[in-house]
Amino acid sequence: MRILHTSDWHIGRTFHGHSTLEALRGVLEALVAQVREHEVDVVVVAGDVFDSATPAAPAYTLLTDTLVALHDTGATVIVTSGNHDSAARLGFQARLLRDGIHVVTDPMSIGTPITIDDADGPVHFFGIPYLEPAIVRQHWPEDAHGRPLRSQAQTMAHAMDLVRAGMTAHDGRSVAIAHCFAAGVDATAGLEREVRQGGLDVVPSEVFDGPDYVALGHIHGRQKVSDRVRYAGAPLHYSFGEQHKERGSWLVDLDASGLAGIEWLTLPIPRALVTLTGALDDILSAENIAAHADDWVCAVYTDALPQAEPMRRLKEHFPYCAMVQHDPAVVEGNEERSYAARLKTAVTDTERIEAFLEHVRAGLGPSEQESRLIREVLDERVVAEALV
Repeated sequence: MRILHTSDWHIGRTFHGHSTLEALRGVLEALVAQVREHEVDVVVVAGDVFDSATPAAPAYTLLTDTLVALHDTGATVIVTSGNHDSAARLGFQARLLRDGIHVVTDPMSIGTPITIDDADGPVHFFGIPYLEPAIVRQHWPEDAHGRPLRSQAQTMAHAMDLVRAGMTAHDGRSVAIAHCFAAGVDATAGLEREVRQGGLDVVPSEVFDGPDYVALGHIHGRQKVSDRVRYAGAPLHYSFGEQHKERGSWLVDLDASGLAGIEWLTLPIPRALVTLTGALDDILSAENIAAHADDWVCAVYTDALPQAEPMRRLKEHFPYCAMVQHDPAVVEGNEERSYAARLKTAVTDTERIEAFLEHVRAGLGPSEQESRLIREVLDERVVAEALV
């Protein structure tokens, strides 16, 4: 059986105020062409199909067009929800979809596989929708050992226990699909958010033991947790922090005994991203203009003083300049700069709140009781947003 592993489409996301819808449409059309060319049997989309819990109508149109095009290749399509998706909105029409298109958003279905047969027998696909502990706690107040499920890592471990129980009940090869932050991977700072809260929600790699292949989503660059546990990343660049990361999908082959081979399929990049650093006059050199006039440009100018209308000057020569930053080469150290640096490296809302408290309290962070209260408030917000 041949499987294409993709994820993190983020349909509807903007790039510094610019719509990405048409660029993504072109990339997904290339992905459909690869599915047809390589005679893929099953396409797996591992979460974050949409960028928002309330996507606009054109986002639904692009998803529908892509799912229909994938189905027309003869492939079966399996989609799971991610932390950006509203499971209710993504899954509301699951029962109305045509045969061969499956949307998995119900956590109570985790141990029940979608089974697809090939010449070597059945392959069982276990879809795991994104699991927010504050939401799924009503279904699973504790794990098999009686421990409460407080973190996303604990919840994912429990979900994989359900997958392994399903594997025991169904003979054959197996594939798990999940959306989480696995231990040992490299995230894009400030981008892959709302899954990690400190270190408690980093999922240990041994949690994924069992299936022949585990297709992960959430990290936007391709990464290998192990030979059989991988991230495909996003098909489009959504941040300058991703500019050096390839875009593509994993082509996974299973034979009668399990995992037989994996190949990376590169996707086209509609417009390259580049960061130009230096004095503003150097950034505006004829050489840079000739090389990057058609690229998305992030300009980081290092002049000692702020320059007048830098974006206007840059856009005269770089029509796709999306971002400009003033980062002087020499800056006096001060507390304001230190606070800005802490905020820049903060990934989660919890870390941002802790940085703020340390700043206003002269280095004193939250107490244990305050940390617990912060987590409870953030959990309540997640639940409220999920019910919108």
